[in-house]
Amino acid sequence: MGSDPQYIKFPDLTLAQHVFNLSNPSCPQTVRQTSLKKVQDAISENKMAPFYRHLAHPVEGILNHSGEGVPQHQASSTKSLISSNMLASRKSPQKIDFPWDESLYQSLVEDNKKELDAFQKEEDEAEEAAGDTEVLAARGKRAEFWARVGDKDKAIESHEALLEKTTFLGTKIDLVLAMIRIGLFFGDTLSVRKNIERANTLIESGGDWDRRNRLKAYKGLHLLTIRSYSVAAPLLLDSLSTFTSYELCSYSALVIYSVLAGSLSLKRVDFKAKVVDAPEIKAILGSGEDRVAALTGEVSSGPSADEEMKDASTSRATPGAATTAINLTTLGAGSGIQAEAEAPVDFSPLANLVSSLYNGNYRSFFVALAAVEDNFLTQDRYLYEHRAWFVREMRLRAYQQLLQSYRVVGLNSMASDFGVTVDFLDRDLAKFIASNRIACTIDRVNGIIETNRPDDKNKQYADVVKHGDALITKLQKYGQAVRLRGSERS
Repeated sequence: MGSDPQYIKFPDLTLAQHVFNLSNPSCPQTVRQTSLKKVQDAISENKMAPFYRHLAHPVEGILNHSGEGVPQHQASSTKSLISSNMLASRKSPQKIDFPWDESLYQSLVEDNKKELDAFQKEEDEAEEAAGDTEVLAARGKRAEFWARVGDKDKAIESHEALLEKTTFLGTKIDLVLAMIRIGLFFGDTLSVRKNIERANTLIESGGDWDRRNRLKAYKGLHLLTIRSYSVAAPLLLDSLSTFTSYELCSYSALVIYSVLAGSLSLKRVDFKAKVVDAPEIKAILGSGEDRVAALTGEVSSGPSADEEMKDASTSRATPGAATTAINLTTLGAGSGIQAEAEAPVDFSPLANLVSSLYNGNYRSFFVALAAVEDNFLTQDRYLYEHRAWFVREMRLRAYQQLLQSYRVVGLNSMASDFGVTVDFLDRDLAKFIASNRIACTIDRVNGIIETNRPDDKNKQYADVVKHGDALITKLQKYGQAVRLRGSERS
């Protein structure tokens, strides 16, 4: 079977992003048109009959207009063949229609039947005249076929069947990673979590270095989709220096995910070390000299990378001009799967967010945060669902960072620092104060904000008393219930 990762070509997660774009109301019209063509071309090229039906069928299709306003998994009284959570909104934009062509669908079905018959014939011949390796290879083709044509249930079923028959540890890990990507493709969070746990068990039993690093990126992305940014940040940041999982996402996407997760969750000291001063991030977000130094390998590639990886990245990285739009395709050369050509990405909003947060330039920070929301959070299928939460948490972080340095702050002064009105700041802070996220009080009469910093010992004492009272109350209620039942029995 070999030691190189297998089953990494399908499903194509960029296709899921294109489907997301079609339903994203904040996506530009030109982007939606491009995504529509990409989806149609992929369906024709890969003979994706089940996936075409799932998207465009007049009754069951999730992109058809007749099914607007109903759950994605059930467009009518007839349940869809495939369940998914791929759309940004249950109402697809009216300006783009995904047409249903019955003749095209029937031709795709016929092509699928011919391929399946060929796989069955190959498997039968392997069982009669060859060994177990050839039989597993034939079954592997069928598993890849179902992942390629977009049939979620049959893809998972065929991968599970192949996993039971496979004895090679590396192949088992590759199969589980493929099932994780199938779950990510269709937005099945429960399936992704289950298979990540299985992959982690297999890796701990003897997985190689490359698969360990691939799983790190998989886990980080999954944690990002379930809003566990504090756990995802170390995994994503560590993956930057050893990233080879181009079947999962592009390197530019990994940079975006890593910076966002680190900016939100890391303490200030770690934020500076792992985000602001990290060479991999400086290569993308830094100034011209920092970018060239990082790309040419003059700075360290990070604590998690060994010398071999540093040499490899140095040999294939090429310095680029200090422009705001960066093409990261060259960073993917030599990986387990060839990275697709990436469109240049303008990272300037992300760079402004990092620098303004660390330097305490809060007016610029709010402007950069709005730009990040428009350019990244609302355009990415993994970040879209949690965009409002992310913006709120980043505002909270900025408030906490400013208030922790002062005992008393003027309302007008703080509002001026953030470039907002006093009324907005009052309403926004009140929400965080009510939920005990910020320890301060607002005095509108005197126009000040007074911070409260109880020392740790007093806080711990208060928590013990509070929890102790609650425990005593519960024990008393339990004792009364036991005595009552005992008297009833007597």
